[in-house]
Amino acid sequence: AGTQRARAGARTSLHVPYGDGDREKLDIYFPRDPSGTFPVLVYIHGGYWQCLSKDESGFAAPPLVSQGVAVVAVGYDTAPKGHMDAMVLQVRRSLAFLVERYSGIRGVYLCGHSAGAHLAAMVLSTDWTEYGVVPDIKGRAVLVSGVYDLEPILHTYVNDALNMSREVAQRNSPMLCVTPAAPAAAACEVLVAVAQHDSPEFRRQSQEYGQALRAAGWSVSLLDLAGVDHFDIIEKLSEERYVLTQVGEELPSCLRA
Repeated sequence: AGTQRARAGARTSLHVPYGDGDREKLDIYFPRDPSGTFPVLVYIHGGYWQCLSKDESGFAAPPLVSQGVAVVAVGYDTAPKGHMDAMVLQVRRSLAFLVERYSGIRGVYLCGHSAGAHLAAMVLSTDWTEYGVVPDIKGRAVLVSGVYDLEPILHTYVNDALNMSREVAQRNSPMLCVTPAAPAAAACEVLVAVAQHDSPEFRRQSQEYGQALRAAGWSVSLLDLAGVDHFDIIEKLSEERYVLTQVGEELPSCLRA
């Protein structure tokens, strides 16, 4: 319902292909006056890398679009069709496509939930020289109830569809891929959010990943959000008075820094 309202209330470009894959598509919600330059929030959905899609991701758009921020929901090939290396590559390529295609983008802000937070964290570790373009991310990310170390899920049901080896899990674990922060990364903080009722493993990984980023020179805030669980923490993004939306309301001035 949130996505339907967003599509009805904004100028949209739906199913924009950034590659040839079935799910290599973007839904773009433009601000009401997209003339000139505008910041963009790129939202990467969760679903344990094997369910959900960009089509359920429009709920985050209305409060940001109304402030002059474009919102992009990223599609990627989920398992079992997609494997972990491919998903990480797809999300990175989607960012490169965005900044090449839309010259009006003046800053990129990342947001991901659960598996999407994992993929957003992998974007932060990208060596953009391989892509011929450098998205203006500068460490601006809201990572919500993410997974930052894939090894603990190797022997769980989650890996039944993913079929990851230990090597695949290691090279795609943000905890093991933290890169030193560029000087510009201090301009805005990486917000690592975790729900009060997230599992102990989610809470541990969020805390340890935040600490690892901070040790590498990133500017990090850890948000421990009371009264929510792993799923409704992201649903609250659509509620204008909620703390994550308040973070979003600071986005335009932050991106102009």
